[in-house]
Amino acid sequence: MKQLLSQPWVSGSQMTFSLCLLSASLCPKVDTMDPLMAFLCLLPLYPGLAAEAPSCSRNVNISGGTFTLSHGWAPGSVLTYSCPLGRYPVPASRLCKSNGQWQSLRSTQLTKAVCKPVRCPAPVSFENGMFTPRLGSHPVGGNLSFQCEDGLTLRGSPVRQCRPNGMWDGETAVCDNGAGHCPNPGISVGAVRTGSRFGLGDKVSYRCSSNLVLTGSAERECQSNGAWSGTEPICRQPYSYDFPEDVAPALGTSFSHLLGATNPTQKKTKGVGRKIHIQRSGHLNLYLLLDASQSVAEDDFQIFKESAILMVDRIFSFEINVSVAIITFASKPQVVMSVLYDNSRDVTEVINSLNNINYKDHENGTGTNTYAALNSVHIMMNNQMQRLGMKTAAWQEIRHAIILLTDGKSNMGGSPKLAVDNIREILNINQQRSDYLDIYAIGVGKLDVDWRELNELGSKKDGERHAFILQDTEALYQVFEHMLDVSQLTDTICGVGNMSANASVQERTPWHVTIKPRSQETCRGALISDQWVLTAAHCFRNAENSSLWRVNVGDPNSQWGKDFSIEKAVISSGFDVFAKKDQGIREFYGDDIALLKLAEKVKMSTHARPICLPCTVEANLALRRPPGSTCRDHESELLNKLSIPAYFVSLNGNKMNINLKTGTEWISCIKAVSQDKTTFPDLKDVREVVTDQFLCSGMEKDDNPCRGESGGAVFLERRHRFFQVGLVSWGLYNPCGKSNKNSRQRAPKGKIPRDFHINLFRLQPWLRQHLEGILNFLPL
Repeated sequence: MKQLLSQPWVSGSQMTFSLCLLSASLCPKVDTMDPLMAFLCLLPLYPGLAAEAPSCSRNVNISGGTFTLSHGWAPGSVLTYSCPLGRYPVPASRLCKSNGQWQSLRSTQLTKAVCKPVRCPAPVSFENGMFTPRLGSHPVGGNLSFQCEDGLTLRGSPVRQCRPNGMWDGETAVCDNGAGHCPNPGISVGAVRTGSRFGLGDKVSYRCSSNLVLTGSAERECQSNGAWSGTEPICRQPYSYDFPEDVAPALGTSFSHLLGATNPTQKKTKGVGRKIHIQRSGHLNLYLLLDASQSVAEDDFQIFKESAILMVDRIFSFEINVSVAIITFASKPQVVMSVLYDNSRDVTEVINSLNNINYKDHENGTGTNTYAALNSVHIMMNNQMQRLGMKTAAWQEIRHAIILLTDGKSNMGGSPKLAVDNIREILNINQQRSDYLDIYAIGVGKLDVDWRELNELGSKKDGERHAFILQDTEALYQVFEHMLDVSQLTDTICGVGNMSANASVQERTPWHVTIKPRSQETCRGALISDQWVLTAAHCFRNAENSSLWRVNVGDPNSQWGKDFSIEKAVISSGFDVFAKKDQGIREFYGDDIALLKLAEKVKMSTHARPICLPCTVEANLALRRPPGSTCRDHESELLNKLSIPAYFVSLNGNKMNINLKTGTEWISCIKAVSQDKTTFPDLKDVREVVTDQFLCSGMEKDDNPCRGESGGAVFLERRHRFFQVGLVSWGLYNPCGKSNKNSRQRAPKGKIPRDFHINLFRLQPWLRQHLEGILNFLPL
């Protein structure tokens, strides 16, 4: 038997037949044979009884592309095709049916899969002007040029380029004479407009040509404020998707100045996107709806989960009052967490619940009932309203944000729009209360998305878009950053930086300040409260009168920058650069720390916000540690490895990478000082120069700070917040030299670069002495 089993070519039916022969020889009376054995003995004689579960054909390759399978070749598996940038798959996906046949999810015909070139739609018409070239559709990289008749002004983009996602760059071109209560709303590429009067109360409507899909508002009205209601309609190819840089302007008020000049439907002063309001005083209900139906592959569902976790982790990092609901749905919804649960306010509990969601929970009901999912939100709202009381401020002041991660293919339960109408009614959403509800309908991953339904479900707010298709979690993360309106946090919540790729350098590190003395090298520093800056003592070594100095808070190259005078400079009395001159140490930087009190308080914004200082109550909240934590706990959490990735900010505002060394790595790092005979010719003990007050970096591929970057924060990122653990003090090598401050050079051969940063954990007594009552310190 051992030998038989070892032969890979022996089939299951052959083995069963051998067992039957063995059984028959031992028990010749078939009528007394075990019924199961008798059944097994019949299988070789009737092969149809032993037919394996059907699997689908493997002849599914796509010309010029690749494919993935959700469940191998078994029935129920979804096959998803992918093509290179600038091409799209036809069909986009297929389903393996129970009869072993593949079926395209959008049609019954089975055609050979191919990657087709992406095309951008052509204009149907262009009022009061002309466009070139005139093609049926346009290739990726092709341009469209617009010109107006004499006497008319062209607003929008005179030249637009077809991008690899099938969308035109730029803004809708309009030839406008300036007449009318509202500006000419134009006609987006591929659209047909009905209505040519732009007075107060006048309406215009739009439809798309051929097989294009309309996203945005099909009808718009000229309002009393001179703006058109709703969202600009865009006609797009069914296979198109959004780049994150398209989504950010649609969501972010910080981009309104970019769009205001070119978008004819917006006034310059008006925000383009109403973000989810982040306010510590109010309360936000966040409803996460994750589509787990059969048309969403398991890999895409995993992307939904990861994206939701990112969103939750980030939104809780703002220390706001938020409750999170989690609903997964296919044929039926499953409420994983309700806003009525106490643990819906606990980030750990919410993330655990998201991690534990299983795609297979819905495998017995594979349809898509988006109505039921949204209706469960409506029921949840109704229950909360009953609990709090309809007329109470506690209920009426809650803001609600629904994020629907889906492919938008509801095929049962009726129109989801009915559930949205019920939600709007229970929240009393009208023009005055439109801020209290945002519904974002987002497709993520390489999904075959139903654009029409996504567009129908997303909120329609003046000049905004709430329906998007993004290709991966990285794109979604950038969008999340812009969904969350940090500028609403008017208090001094610490360590909040905008981590989006679209943020300015100052928005990414809003605590970073420039200290501008007279006829001295500049220094850097960090806002640690709304009126105090932490920096290096050596910046003031030769300062005659610090009252003549200025601290620039915010980006000095933009409207956000502002100079502050210094009311008081507190320099550590222990700092004396010549303290060890008698020992042959020309310069010593122990106690290289200073505090500056600004003459007035800084107004908090996305460009100006304090960093978190460890060992404070504020940092403890940001780390989500229990109230009884100590300073030692913070050090254990933040400096918990031999090599810790950290950052400092360069002269041009960019975030630079270093690795802080501790323990045995620190000992290896500081050895370079004794090898630098030029700087320390007679040094006998390196610990005389590098005391335990210093953190060390500069090994491996670290960036090295330049002269002029002294005093800047050395900081880490934890839980989407930033914590200052040190400040730039001194180093063995200046990578900027004297010629170009923004061009960093690697150390020449033979020169060992090392950098030393004041360790804030070692100067706690001094910080507590001078910041008592300004920051709330934890026990040591």
